[in-house]
Amino acid sequence: MKKSIGICLCALFLAVLSSPLVAQTTVSSPAQFLGYAIGERFTPHHRVLDYARQVAQQAPNRVRFINYGTTYEGRPLAVVIIANEANMARLEEIRTDNLRRIGMLDGKPSGKTIPSIQWLSYNVHGNEAVSSEAFMEVLHGLLVPAQARTPFPVSPKILETSVVILDPGLNPDGHDRYVNWYNQMHGRVGDPNLFAREHNEPWPGGRYTHYYFDPNRDWAWQTQETTQQRMVLYQQWMPHLHGDFHEMGLESPYYFAPSAKPYHEDITPFQRNFQTIVGQYCSRYFDKNNWLYYTRERFDLFYPSYGDTYPTYNGAIGMTYEQGGSGRAGVAARKADGDTLTLRQRIDHHVASSFATLESVADRSAEVVTEFGNFFDRAQRTPVGAYKTYVVKSGGDEGKLAALRQLLDRNNIRYGMAGRAITVGGNTTSRSKGSSADGVYNYFTQKAAKTVSVAPEDLVISAFQPKSTLVKILFEPTTALEDSITYDITAWSLPYAYGLQTYGLNTRLDPVAMPASTTVTATAATTDRPYAYVARWQSMPSVQLLAQLLAKKLKVRAAEKPFETDGQTYGAGTLLITRAGNERLGGRFDEIVQQEAAKLNVKLTPIKSGFVTKGSDFGSDFILSLKAPRVGVVSGEGLTATAVGEVWHYFDQELKYPVSLINGADLANVDWRQLDVLVMPNGYGYSRILNERVLTALREWIRAGGKLIAMEKAIGSLVGKEGFDIREKEDKKDEARKGGKEKALTDSLKIYASREREAVSDETPGSIYRLHLDATHPLGFGLTTNYYTLVLDAHNYDILKDGWNVGYLKDSDLVAGFAGKNAKEKLKQTLSVGVQDLGKGQVIYLADNPLFRGFWYNGKLLFGNAVFMSSY
Repeated sequence: MKKSIGICLCALFLAVLSSPLVAQTTVSSPAQFLGYAIGERFTPHHRVLDYARQVAQQAPNRVRFINYGTTYEGRPLAVVIIANEANMARLEEIRTDNLRRIGMLDGKPSGKTIPSIQWLSYNVHGNEAVSSEAFMEVLHGLLVPAQARTPFPVSPKILETSVVILDPGLNPDGHDRYVNWYNQMHGRVGDPNLFAREHNEPWPGGRYTHYYFDPNRDWAWQTQETTQQRMVLYQQWMPHLHGDFHEMGLESPYYFAPSAKPYHEDITPFQRNFQTIVGQYCSRYFDKNNWLYYTRERFDLFYPSYGDTYPTYNGAIGMTYEQGGSGRAGVAARKADGDTLTLRQRIDHHVASSFATLESVADRSAEVVTEFGNFFDRAQRTPVGAYKTYVVKSGGDEGKLAALRQLLDRNNIRYGMAGRAITVGGNTTSRSKGSSADGVYNYFTQKAAKTVSVAPEDLVISAFQPKSTLVKILFEPTTALEDSITYDITAWSLPYAYGLQTYGLNTRLDPVAMPASTTVTATAATTDRPYAYVARWQSMPSVQLLAQLLAKKLKVRAAEKPFETDGQTYGAGTLLITRAGNERLGGRFDEIVQQEAAKLNVKLTPIKSGFVTKGSDFGSDFILSLKAPRVGVVSGEGLTATAVGEVWHYFDQELKYPVSLINGADLANVDWRQLDVLVMPNGYGYSRILNERVLTALREWIRAGGKLIAMEKAIGSLVGKEGFDIREKEDKKDEARKGGKEKALTDSLKIYASREREAVSDETPGSIYRLHLDATHPLGFGLTTNYYTLVLDAHNYDILKDGWNVGYLKDSDLVAGFAGKNAKEKLKQTLSVGVQDLGKGQVIYLADNPLFRGFWYNGKLLFGNAVFMSSY
């Protein structure tokens, strides 16, 4: 993808400069261009970009308009770069000097002064559409401050000392979903009554991307096309400041820096202090206009994949700005206090904070640039954290390693291979979990190891590199929380997400360059027409290969047990692509199988006989015959849009396998004969969806051979229902702990001021648990007993009495992240992955979401097993 979206900025700039331009002496205001005043209505994305293009034509010596990509729905992604004429003339030099100064580009900088590079991002959540309107006024105000309608004078120092990059809309698909709907709903003037239809956006709303992903949680993982393309451009600039503009609940006043705790421990003192400086600049203008605001609450700096934390972990000053309103507010909304909040007011607030932020850096440009360089100097010389090298064992699963390498590449993290066999040893004195060992830390045992044998092909990531801090944060086995009240998940360590055995070394090990990538093809066969091809069932490429072969109507089988043939051992789940059953394809059989495997870089082994050395022969009853399932996914009102989107994206983009999205309200009208698998993603609305008529039809469909996959809260809707064995554990009184005495009522009285902190005792906001997994069950094929799950909710489902308890938690399986004391108790002896037989069909219970945000890579194989392997 990088070839298609990578951009040579120098060539772009030359192309723009050489294009015919209409001489202009003035820059049009947004109102002059649009034909209406900003704040009267919402502007579609294409008109926002049209305005930016016109401004670039009117002020070519100060503005560049750069397309950097396209969304799934075909909308352009673009940024505008603004600088004074002197800096615009040397813009490419400024960009490359900045990268050379921090070690991200070879060569020495020119030696000239580098202006600060400030990047402001608007409209990451589509229905927080006020920020795209604010973008137009910020752009105009920077160029013609005397004419701009702003709440305060724009400092000319901004463009004297800074290059400013403005992204008008990070999520055009979601933005237009909201704007097109809203512009159809309201009349000549906005109706401030919240019961009016214009204040009640239909599901899924405009917040999310085309596949209902949250782009503000995707900066590090880069699972979505908008993020992937934007991050190519971001890495080419590496700004010194990044501001991320949002909206929140209607009743909330404005929020700006400094952020709330917890701050990640690796945020530097300079970055922490600058949070306060930005807040002070913003407060001046808010105070002057008597606007309400708050700081240091709710929005922390911890989870690494936000628009404020990711830039921070990349050396910048990163901040979030939140305006009350969001999709509920429209152009006018009456609040609980009786005041009416207008779109114009919301725009003013974002414009004010935008200019205040730019000014705070412009006044300290040299210091900001210097500290940015120091951040990367320290990273390369004295990296943070206990581990100076990370060794990721190859384990024979190229799919997982390739996926991890792709993530590292997208984040410009450098790596290589060991290149030689080496044994690393160290002091094994007692250490706390995740602590600094004098040598080796084993991620899977969470203990210090005496030695680790590093193989030549093992992946090696040295901490002595520019992106060292980001490496440490993405790989840290446990996270240090200074406050248990957080806004998002508290654990994300990549070795657990990818299921890759990893070791942290506190000694330096420099990798050698990776060999040039080669496409895996079938090994030489002893016959031109092999009896079968086998492919190990290991990770996502295996699922993708199976999905493509089934979609092309090939017959595919899978080994239920390990077997041995031609001196090689193959695990359960191994795909057997036999010529038998595919005779109708003739010579095309080999062509199709080999082409699909080559596309996915999956190794095929041609087999000359179905007679095996150990295990079951290819015609055995222990060989599963896999179907091409017809899959439906429940969607619509009452379901979590992101959960639906994760499943949709999995099938549509990752597997490229057909899937039907079914509105929950339409389940009563489904022709169940056209479905083999039904997925119920997370949601609270199943009580309305699963009425008696639908439940009856669903049970009969399962008994006839259908497969139901219930995920997260969807499981709760089946508890206690006829035919479904899932139950919640009964509350058990711990009399021994109480000493057999009843507690006085006054012993459990709550303190009002502690209500928020008390609430988190019941929560586990994204913590990593080690799952006890039955890898012999088809649901566990290709996985090992070292499987880690991301627990987002303290579910307490009982062990199935008659079903298959494929994955469960015991008493002390928390590996990383925060879990409240009550949540820890609930999660003991709890089912996480279960299978219930019902007639000829199955019900699969997935209490944790294996597809969470598309980045929990090892979960993709688990979900693939649920769809394609289990029940056959």
